[in-house]
Amino acid sequence: MKNQRYTTRVAVIGTGFVGTSYAFALLNQEVVNEMVLIDLNKEKAEGEARDLNHGMPFGSAMRIWAGDYEDCRDADIVVITAGANQKPGETRLDLVEKNVNIFRGIVTAVMESGFDGLFIVATNPVDILSYATWKFSGLPMERVIGSGTILDTARLRYLIGEHFQVDSRNVHAYILGEHGDTELPVWSHATISSRPVTQMLSEEELPVLEEIFTNVRDAAYHIINRKGATYYGIAMGLVRLTKAILRNERSILTISTLMQGEYGLDDIYIGAPAIIDRNGIREIVELDLTETEMEQLHHSARTLREAMKPCFETVK
Repeated sequence: MKNQRYTTRVAVIGTGFVGTSYAFALLNQEVVNEMVLIDLNKEKAEGEARDLNHGMPFGSAMRIWAGDYEDCRDADIVVITAGANQKPGETRLDLVEKNVNIFRGIVTAVMESGFDGLFIVATNPVDILSYATWKFSGLPMERVIGSGTILDTARLRYLIGEHFQVDSRNVHAYILGEHGDTELPVWSHATISSRPVTQMLSEEELPVLEEIFTNVRDAAYHIINRKGATYYGIAMGLVRLTKAILRNERSILTISTLMQGEYGLDDIYIGAPAIIDRNGIREIVELDLTETEMEQLHHSARTLREAMKPCFETVK
């Protein structure tokens, strides 16, 4: 990855709900000093850039403009939020074919600019589109990061915190697998101040864990049915990931990454904890899963493979 000593630039591709929420959060958190918005609807991108710039006196100093793929050349990170959105009644996997085709064009155009940074993928189905970005870009796997289960994990931590009446930032728990219906909670590693969550409940209270997980898994459906789309939570997760990269934090986040033997999986992007630094994914963290958790993870991987197979049979 290139080294920009004085300037950090993020290119946001897609100025829909997620892209603009991410841009707004980025403006407020003083993470970068250049941000370019790219969209097929250039007027929409220009309008968003103007609106964000008018908030500059109240936020952090940065340069924000509506640009094109050529502006990706000097970007540290390209964040892709463009693509077809999940509609009421649709699963994330229903979006596979149309979004893979959209991504082929986007990633090709970014790479033709001379881009030499990192990709963050947020569009659903994020695991499959992260794999597509890796394939189409030709970049090393550590430089293509999907948002994965970063939001699902946040939702889990929030709901556990709500149940036990503690700050969710002091809850340590993970969602692994597909960012979707086959994801799984790793209850064997869920703790509050090093205390296992499962040991903080009586036998009669344990069913609450399944209720918490169901609310995590189905959260997007509930939100989409009520307001049409989800964007604030994932935008915050994307900013958290951006910070971890640009500030070389070596933070552990549950992102979508390429498996190369970890958890007994290979040649598939799927959600798992990983150490994130300035170069991207430094290392996948392999949790010691129970037999049931491992079976669930492999079921999730099989589901993703079946969904992506028609799109990648000819992609080598």
